Amino acid sequence: MQEKINEILSRFKAALPQAQTASEVASVSAAFVGPNGELTALMKIIPTLDAKERPVVGKLINVAKKTIEPMVAEAYARIEREKMAKNLGAKVDVSLPAPDFPKGTLHPLTQTIRKVCGIFRKIGFTVAEATDLETEWYCFDALNTPADHPARDAQDTLFMPKDAQIANVKKHSDELYLLRSHTSSVQIRAMLKEGAPIRIIAPGRAFRRDTVDATHSANFHQIECLYIDKGVQLTDLKAVLDYMFKELFGAKAKTRLRPSFFPFTEPSFEVDFMSPDMGRLSNRWIEIMGCGMVDPNVLKNVGIDPEIYSGYAFGLGVERVAMLMHSIDDIRHFYANDLRFLRQFS
Repeated sequence: MQEKINEILSRFKAALPQAQTASEVASVSAAFVGPNGELTALMKIIPTLDAKERPVVGKLINVAKKTIEPMVAEAYARIEREKMAKNLGAKVDVSLPAPDFPKGTLHPLTQTIRKVCGIFRKIGFTVAEATDLETEWYCFDALNTPADHPARDAQDTLFMPKDAQIANVKKHSDELYLLRSHTSSVQIRAMLKEGAPIRIIAPGRAFRRDTVDATHSANFHQIECLYIDKGVQLTDLKAVLDYMFKELFGAKAKTRLRPSFFPFTEPSFEVDFMSPDMGRLSNRWIEIMGCGMVDPNVLKNVGIDPEIYSGYAFGLGVERVAMLMHSIDDIRHFYANDLRFLRQFS
C-alpha cells in the first residue's frame, strides 16, 4: 500500500507543474484528492482490510493528502503571480480616461450649514459650538424662560432621568439635564466665556418631543446667530437678515418682520422672506424663523451690562432652509440614507 501511495504522489507531482490555469490546477487536484480521486478510492477499500491494517493505511493516505494540499495552494499562487506579472508588463495607454470611481459627497444638511457659516464668516462672525446635553439653567433660566413656560413641559422637552449616570458630566444634585431644545443655549455659554462684544454663529443639533412627519422631526438642526456690542439696533438685525437671504436665495430676495414673542428677545419678530427664484414658491411670503433684540434680562444673567451693550439674536432651522433651497417636500428624506437622494447633492 505504501508503494501504491508513493506512486500516486509521484504522478501528482509530475502533473501539477503542467497546469497553466486555475481550472487546470483544480482538475489535477480533483483527479487525486477529489470525491472520485485516486486517494479517495484507496480510502474506500480500508473497510475491507484487516483490523490491524486499517489505521496504518488510513494514516498513510492522510499524510499523502496533507502533502498534496500545500502543493495545490502553491500552484494557485504561482498562476496568480504569473498573471500579475503579465498584466504589469503589458503596455498601458495613458491617453485612456481614468476609471469612473464612485465619489462621496457631503450630506445636504452639512452643505447648508457650511454655506450659512460661510456667509457670516465674510462679515466677521466666528463659529461657536457647545454640548447637546444641557442643564435647565443654560437652556431656559438664563434665557429668561419662566418656570411655567410650555417649552419647559415634559411633553415638549426631552429631560434626562434625575438618577441618570451621564458619562463625563459632573452632575450636581440640584441640576436637571436635558437634550437641548434649541441652540440658543450656545449663546449663553459663549457670552459667559467671552463677554462682550461678541459676534458668533452657532450650528448644532436640537431635540424636541415632536411627532415625525413631512415637516417635523424629533432630532433637527439649528443655526443660532448672536451679535452683542455697543449701539446695536433693530436696523442692524434687519440689515443682516436681508444680507443672509440675498446670499441664500438670490439678490432679489426680500425680508419682512412681524411682531411676535420669545422670552429671550424684546422686541421679538417672526421673519418672512420672498424670492422670485423659488420655483412654485416664487414671490410668495414664506415664514422662516424667529428673531429679536436680546432681552436685557438675558444680558444680566451672563454678567453683561444692558445699559452699555445691546444686541440681536435669531435661530434658523437648517432643514427648513435646505428644503426651500432644493425644493424638498419631506424632511424625512434627510435621514433615510437613500443614496438616490443623497447623490443629487454631489
